[in-house]
Amino acid sequence: MNVETATATQTTSASALVSAFAIAALGLGVIFVAGHVQAGTLHDAAHDVRHATGFPCH
Repeated sequence: MNVETATATQTTSASALVSAFAIAALGLGVIFVAGHVQAGTLHDAAHDVRHATGFPCH
């Protein structure tokens, strides 16, 4: 393996690791926020999303 290939592999690994941490942080943030929101607010948000995507809900 030459130096260019090794550098590209390390860059790809670092990029994948940063992406994984960013996705995990976003997911935990959503769970944390949703866990502290009142149930009515979550229901209203889900209701609005259903209408926006074209699903009938009532």
